[in-house]
Amino acid sequence: MQSRTVSPVFVGREQERASLTQALERAAAGEPQALLLGGEAGVGKSRLVEEYGRQAVAAGALVALGACVEIGVDGLPFAPVSALLRSLHRQLGEELTAAAGGFGGGELARLLPELGEPGAAEHGARDEDGRARLFELTTRLLESLAAERTLVLIVEDLHWADRSTRELLGYLFRSLQLGRIVLLTTYRSDDIHRRHPLRPFLAELDRTRTVRRLELPRFTRDEVRRQIAGIQGSEPNPGLVDHIFRRSDGNAFFVEELACCDGDSRAAGSISDSVRDLLLVRVEALPEHTQRLIRVLAEGGSRVEYGLLRAVAGLGEDELIDALRGAIGANIVQADEDDTYRFRHALVREAVDDDLLPGERSRLRRRYAEALEQTPALVRDEERAARLASYWYHAHDAAKALPAVLQAAARARSRYAYAEQLNLLERAMELWEEAPAEVRLLSRAEAVESYPLCDCSDEELSFLDILAETAVAARLAGEVERGLSVVKRALRRVDAEGHPLRAAWFWVQQSKLIRQLARGDGRCELDHAQELLKDRPPSPVHARVLMEAAGWGGMYRQGPESVEIAERAVTLARQVGDEECELHALLSRGGLRVALGDAEAGLADYQTVRRRVLESGHVGVITRSHVNLPDALEGMGRSAEAIEVCAEGIELTRRFGIQDSRAWMYHNQSESLFSLGRWDEALEAAREARRSAQSPTARALAARAFAELALGRGDLEAASSELHRMSEEYGRFQGAPQHWLPQLEVRLGLAALEGRILQVREVLQQATGGGISRYFWPLLREAASAEARAADVAAGAPGRAEAVARIRGTAALLPVHYPVWEAHRLLVEAELRHAEGRADADRWAEVTDALEKAERPYLLALARTGRAESLLAEGDRAGAAEVLRPAHATARRLGAAPLAGRIEKLAQRGGLGPLTPGGQRPGGPAAAAASGPGLTARERDVLSLVAAGRSNRQIAEELFISPKTVSVHVSNILAKLEVSGRGEAAALAHRLGLLAPAAAPAR
Repeated sequence: MQSRTVSPVFVGREQERASLTQALERAAAGEPQALLLGGEAGVGKSRLVEEYGRQAVAAGALVALGACVEIGVDGLPFAPVSALLRSLHRQLGEELTAAAGGFGGGELARLLPELGEPGAAEHGARDEDGRARLFELTTRLLESLAAERTLVLIVEDLHWADRSTRELLGYLFRSLQLGRIVLLTTYRSDDIHRRHPLRPFLAELDRTRTVRRLELPRFTRDEVRRQIAGIQGSEPNPGLVDHIFRRSDGNAFFVEELACCDGDSRAAGSISDSVRDLLLVRVEALPEHTQRLIRVLAEGGSRVEYGLLRAVAGLGEDELIDALRGAIGANIVQADEDDTYRFRHALVREAVDDDLLPGERSRLRRRYAEALEQTPALVRDEERAARLASYWYHAHDAAKALPAVLQAAARARSRYAYAEQLNLLERAMELWEEAPAEVRLLSRAEAVESYPLCDCSDEELSFLDILAETAVAARLAGEVERGLSVVKRALRRVDAEGHPLRAAWFWVQQSKLIRQLARGDGRCELDHAQELLKDRPPSPVHARVLMEAAGWGGMYRQGPESVEIAERAVTLARQVGDEECELHALLSRGGLRVALGDAEAGLADYQTVRRRVLESGHVGVITRSHVNLPDALEGMGRSAEAIEVCAEGIELTRRFGIQDSRAWMYHNQSESLFSLGRWDEALEAAREARRSAQSPTARALAARAFAELALGRGDLEAASSELHRMSEEYGRFQGAPQHWLPQLEVRLGLAALEGRILQVREVLQQATGGGISRYFWPLLREAASAEARAADVAAGAPGRAEAVARIRGTAALLPVHYPVWEAHRLLVEAELRHAEGRADADRWAEVTDALEKAERPYLLALARTGRAESLLAEGDRAGAAEVLRPAHATARRLGAAPLAGRIEKLAQRGGLGPLTPGGQRPGGPAAAAASGPGLTARERDVLSLVAAGRSNRQIAEELFISPKTVSVHVSNILAKLEVSGRGEAAALAHRLGLLAPAAAPAR
């Protein structure tokens, strides 16, 4: 039966088409576009996309289409992205192959097998880097292909997408910054129920200002009339329009179905009010052999290959073609260019599937599985494992399903599809007890790519292997609670069976998961793992356990004990031949040695790893080697060297596509540039860090860089905002000192700038009691400076003595292994003496000498300011002016407004004259000139302090003049203002606006 149900006339959608056309124009101008097109099932999303594709091709764009596949546990991993790349490969051929080779074709082959064999996946602790690398390389490939042409990339049926696909698409939405690209995705809005996995994904994209979301509405009555006219080829009568509009409620697909049925007398009388019956009415009007084929097609998935369909349907070729022709002619089935067949609309497939008996479904799935096992080449290689696992599982055959599911899980892992791997492994655990014993006696290598568990006397797959895979998959997928539950289950089983090496491995996993959940630091679990391995012969598990313990020590406990563990880890890794484990252990040992003052040995470890990484390209190690080394160099005060290593690391991340690690390196670079007084460059590096950041920790680091710059420049609002970002992003990872100490430093600095000394003391109290010197010295310096700058400068102010004693006591416990640490120590003590009212110019001279050698311009300007204050107190105004001029120049060059304001105010009070070239007084014309009734600048300073309620002696101390001179100034002020007392003078000064605003306190 041939019937036309699709209108040749495209109806309506003017507003949506205008938005899509605008996106195409912007993309052609070099501005990537990202759009989400939602709408209920049958509303016309696919038709709009088809029309848009034709429009784009007419405009000279290259169009590629991919659709999410409803199959397996959570969709087929990366199916639509693979389809997009395959479409581009068909159209571009060698150009795409060459571009992919330049960006790491081995990795991209995980998405597009036509590029060759994928590179070997990196195993071990940092497998998550492979996934990030794959995402980054995909982004760069698309940007490269779109440099000379406009690409329109369309992904349909996002509601069926697996989690890995959603995450890759989310990455593309956030990261595409170059090239002429339109990325358009569609989804069923009526399917997005409260717990649908797409719901949080859409919410996240809504917060991304570069993504536009369009919602396709139903047709109006007039649009329904026009659609019916297009289908029937003539203007319909108003009664029919009213009938179909009422029945369809403006849904475009239902309009088509009703228009067809109302034109067919056989169907018209059988239409019921149920949606399913409406969708099935045209199927039931087809010949029986065509209906049987449609039922077979419904159980094969979203798309079925011709060869597979023929094998399952059991029809002769002529009979099969005749049945397909009837289904296609009735506009129920659609043939695609790659010789696959699918329902023209998923609603019909769902109705056909729902109409089958449970036994029919399972038998059809079995026939699909048997056909695919007999002839594997019937489907693409990258789809075979997932589809076979799905067919056997739904056929309810545990003996066949278990190995198929395990193989699909291994394949998902090789593509970094950890969420799908996790779901498949949980399905394998469900099938384990149902499967016969002989099925479980499989070679581990055939069934699952296990992590190194060892201590196993047999070669068969064990349930512990599955638990191990599941635990790691859960951690890499971010499903930490699920992972912890699996680990606890495994430990109960291990205890019963007695496998020390396996138990130690699982205890390490529990340590990691507990830290991620902020339920402890994981130390007890690592200690227990090491105890289990005591006096046992060398093994890969033992090496990994010690490597993890050494890394833990570098983050939480930098002492000799941790160095010893790191040394044992290095030795053991070499014995068992685990090079990656050895390199990670060397990095931990190097960091611990540097922290304990053995710089030469520590840097030698770092440089060894750096050299081997550059020679061999250990991608999983680059993410630490070129992050940790510049961090160590910066901590030692060797900022220029740190910047060089960061530049080298950034180039490596571009080469290997490790975008999140690039954010860490840009942060380190920003930190070192800040230290060297190159604040504008530091700001640009911080921007790059934010652009590259993908993980919460990387985003927190970018916020930290912005916060430090904002504090230095006195932007309190920005500093507060970035502090909030830091806290929000670090979230559950705040246990490590390298995370929480910088947060406290920013919080303390912000409180100091706002003059909240009590909160400064409260924050310091949170930090006292432990930490890492590299992060603790700046925190103490901030606290000491805040005490010195506080409004209650008198030595006996409440809480002052206790706060000073706490800072001094903590500083006494910190080592001073490097010149920059010694400079911090001197600066802290000088500020504390100032807070105690014991200013000492000679001590400040020590500080400035140390900071000049340490190449810390901003800190040097702070120290020079402190020294100038002491010199003024001693009556040496010429010396104070000489010290303040370079400090003021540095503050102005950096844009450090709080420090510049403090210097200018100090110069005014000390009567030091101009600090800037040209002879202008620091406060600007208003501060240098007399104002109002003939007051001099010095009289204005005195008047401000009088209005603040200061006595003559307090004014003298603050302005570094004698009480007698203050008395003369006060008498002159009263005379010039023609008032009789200090209270009247203050009131008049406020009324006339004669009081200079107080400068913001400096850090």
